Amino acid sequence: MAKIIALANQKGGVGKTTTAINLSEALVQKGKRVLLVDIDPQANSTSGVGVSLAKDAPSIYEVLSGTVPAERAILKAAAGIDVLPTRIDLAAAEVELVSEEGREQRLKRCLQHVRDNYDFILIDCQPSLGLLTVNALTAADSVLIPLQCEYYAMEGLGQLLKTIRRIRENLNPSLGLEGILLTMYDARNNLSDEVKEQVEANFQKEAFKTVIPRNVRLSEAPSYGTPINMYDKSSVGAAKYNELADELLARNGL
Repeated sequence: MAKIIALANQKGGVGKTTTAINLSEALVQKGKRVLLVDIDPQANSTSGVGVSLAKDAPSIYEVLSGTVPAERAILKAAAGIDVLPTRIDLAAAEVELVSEEGREQRLKRCLQHVRDNYDFILIDCQPSLGLLTVNALTAADSVLIPLQCEYYAMEGLGQLLKTIRRIRENLNPSLGLEGILLTMYDARNNLSDEVKEQVEANFQKEAFKTVIPRNVRLSEAPSYGTPINMYDKSSVGAAKYNELADELLARNGL
């Protein structure tokens, strides 16, 4: 049965989608069966693995709406990742679900039907703490928090941790913290070092040892619809996401 990990941060531009794509692909390279769930209406994870949805193809919108089972909407990306894709109309689902009974549990119920087919299910959340993200956190076993090494990072982290506590209290008591991943680290920048030191001091057990640096090749890969391992496997970015996959597997006894 798959471990379900939600990648969440209410701030945009923190490397969340980059991590969702490249960690998924690194796990596949290590022989794991991975499903990447794109629950962000911006659909960057979908396009970032080279998936272009046909107009009549089902997406996670139809899955959450209950008109299509999850297994019918899953596609195989070139990198060997299975993807539950999305498109911009997912934004409407957040409005439509508001009046539904058990609206926070919708994604959890949908994923139960495919969970046994995978080792890991990674959910790329939208950069907000709305109903779609609440669905992801309710469905997940744990949360992986990408945290950029920039100003206000710790302030945003505190808000997200409060949300996770509320989800535990009201919707998902078993929700754990998979870890905090420092991203966009620049060794030439004093602020990067300060954020890194704060996180390591305050979250010794939770912080991943792997730190993702700013890397031009990582930034370029999504425009080609490929993970970094396929775009430039010799890059520092590729090496770091392979390192992160090893650390994640070790944390889970694998």
